[in-house]
Amino acid sequence: MSKVLIRGATLCYPHLGSERAVDLLFVPGQVLGMDPKPSQVRGAEEVDGRGRWLIPGLVDLAARLREPGATHKADIRSEVTAALLGGITHLVLPPDTRPAVDSTAVVELILRRAREGRGATVHAIGALTRDLGEEALAEMGALRAAGCIAVGNIGRPLGNSNLLRRALQYAASLDLPVHLQAIDPWIGAGGVAHEGRVAALQGLPGIPETTETLALARDLMLVEEAGVRAHFARLSCARSVALIADARRRGLRVSADVAMPNLFLNEHDVLPFRADAHLLPPLRTSADRDALRAALADGTIDAVCSDHQPHDPDAKLRPFPATEPGASGVDSFLGLGLKLVQEGVLSRSAWLERAALAPRRILGLPLPTLEAGALPDFVLVDPRAEYTLDAATMMSRGKNTPFRGWRLPGRVDLAVIADRLWIR
Repeated sequence: MSKVLIRGATLCYPHLGSERAVDLLFVPGQVLGMDPKPSQVRGAEEVDGRGRWLIPGLVDLAARLREPGATHKADIRSEVTAALLGGITHLVLPPDTRPAVDSTAVVELILRRAREGRGATVHAIGALTRDLGEEALAEMGALRAAGCIAVGNIGRPLGNSNLLRRALQYAASLDLPVHLQAIDPWIGAGGVAHEGRVAALQGLPGIPETTETLALARDLMLVEEAGVRAHFARLSCARSVALIADARRRGLRVSADVAMPNLFLNEHDVLPFRADAHLLPPLRTSADRDALRAALADGTIDAVCSDHQPHDPDAKLRPFPATEPGASGVDSFLGLGLKLVQEGVLSRSAWLERAALAPRRILGLPLPTLEAGALPDFVLVDPRAEYTLDAATMMSRGKNTPFRGWRLPGRVDLAVIADRLWIR
């Protein structure tokens, strides 16, 4: 493809410390420079950037792509495309595929399919234990050599504390980060909603906050003992925020994220038996939601993610307890982030820090630049545009979202990562 010139966009790169109108010239695969000379732009395709923001590509720390194992719901090709069209240039795939990401063959399959997809770049988390089970450690060194960016237990409780202790020590010896989701396998087992008045009124089995906090307290102690770098995924309650803050004060190398639904919704949003609001971790109290927002704003929670879990229609059509948990999130990630800015929860720069820059630091990825010769990794957004989130506007194959019908801000006019380019 020939050269592309974005003309007159507002540069919004908080880590570069400047905000101004720029012209940006690039070709797929390489940035050619900002504010180029007239002779350099001859023959370039022009994109109007006036009134639009030029931002780093967003990074989603949790996106199930349903491949391998559940391609009737979605696949890598469909979801990496949907992500790029939604302004997400990097996706992190948790290890709870079927089979789990516990062998080099599975890693190689995922990364090959992702490259063929021509959408967002995929980073795989390897399984901490074999088949994410309770019996044996996974071959972490081999998983890293195959391309895994970290190892973890995302999506599967790990109750065997001794096995977890050994796993964290092994990861520390490899200087390999671990991504942990704090879930006690016994407390709240079989629950489908936050344990409280709302669940009780509906006769739904509950999941108390101690399902998360008890496991988180244990995990933090084992992380401290092992000296491993740890990221804690999908916090859902105020008490978890306090535990992370205390760990930081004690000098632990830990970070944390929260999923978008937990920043906007609460336990009442499951009424009346709304299957699209059946999520894990569950939607908790309004006080928990507000504490998560405050922690995201002050940096106690480092990052926000979509926790993208696309489902086929049948998965959400059963009685509430029998429906499959999770929501499709890549289509709403940008809009909900901009809504946090509109509502004053985050400044624009803080939103970009939580959705684009901090996730890169957590993953060990370089921060994007626009210097000549750099690899393109940016998005052009029209913040004035609005749209209604519904099946017609969602690009993911999964249409299951508790935000259906919401009016959301923002539109992606251009997104590019490496040599993969989309222009509206």
